[in-house]
Amino acid sequence: MGPLAGVKIIEIAGIGPGPFCAMMLSDMGADVIRVDRADHVRGGDPAAPPADVMNRGRRSIGVNLKSPGGIDTVLRLAESADGLIEGFRPGVAERLGIGPAECMGRNPKLAYGRMTGWGQDGPYSQAAGHDINYISLAGALEPMGRKGEAPVPPLNLVGDFGGGGMMLAFGMVCAILEARTSGKGQVVDAAMVDGAAALMTFFHGFRAMGIWNDERGTNLLDTGAHFYDVYETSDGNYISIGSIEPQFYAELREKLGLDDPEWDAQMSRSEWGGLKKKLAAIFKSRTRAQWCEVFEGSDVCFAPVLSMAEAPDHPHNIARGTFTEVAGVVQPRPAPRFSRTDSSIQRPPSHAGQHTDEILAEIGFGAGDIQEMRDSGAVA
Repeated sequence: MGPLAGVKIIEIAGIGPGPFCAMMLSDMGADVIRVDRADHVRGGDPAAPPADVMNRGRRSIGVNLKSPGGIDTVLRLAESADGLIEGFRPGVAERLGIGPAECMGRNPKLAYGRMTGWGQDGPYSQAAGHDINYISLAGALEPMGRKGEAPVPPLNLVGDFGGGGMMLAFGMVCAILEARTSGKGQVVDAAMVDGAAALMTFFHGFRAMGIWNDERGTNLLDTGAHFYDVYETSDGNYISIGSIEPQFYAELREKLGLDDPEWDAQMSRSEWGGLKKKLAAIFKSRTRAQWCEVFEGSDVCFAPVLSMAEAPDHPHNIARGTFTEVAGVVQPRPAPRFSRTDSSIQRPPSHAGQHTDEILAEIGFGAGDIQEMRDSGAVA
């Protein structure tokens, strides 16, 4: 169905960025088999799938990674796969017996993806951490926030998903493509600290050019400018304004009737604070819906700030099909779009171990073998 149809990926179940990477690959058509821990298998009705939509699109096999039979099962899966992804701390996969040497020994063309916060080496590599820590060390968190206030963590979008899962998905596709040319697999070391730092490349360039201040909340894109910010409306909602270019700023002025010469000095940083207070008062005078009537369809660079509940119902998102509903759960549809081999959600989230017998049969286990493995606790 999607551009990655025919690609097979083994996902060693984890949390956060690893599952997001696997979701992206599955959304693009890859056959992703999720290896869940056997002790997480609780049964469940396939007609009532779990609500964790980030686990969508994959089949699940329950495997005991502390059992020789379970380890052999993972290695058997790797034999016929294009890639495998894991999110253990460095060294854990090797201790289990499913590290790169073991898996690539079975399949020399395998792309072996490793998802960590700090990377496979370095002074922090064995330390625990979360998104907030990785983006802190990367220099990505400190600039985020308003002047005179503490940095504001951007949910866990920059480390876990942008700098982590998305980078790993990109790396896996790169390694799989290269293996088709060279015949050789390789390890993809995706570290959230590296990925978050890469996402800051644009701002490092600004800083090198002398057009980015180190003081938070005083720059063009960090809420310093009056023409690039969010403003509260009279009904307690918010709108976003991004009138950076002169022609867009001129249209903002025209729509608001800002004829006073004080608005001429758009790029005068010394005036931004005062002009922002005046804009805030103006925007507080009407509701969000009223401002939509004023700005929508214009080149002001405007959008209402919608909640997660509101976004799926906005006319633009409806027209684009940006959101979809699967098994009763509204969720973002796969992105990006393709004109010929478009992406799709292959199935709703699976219960842990839901497809164990099916997957084992696919890699050559007979019915008696499967029963023996279940009886021994190697799979569930």
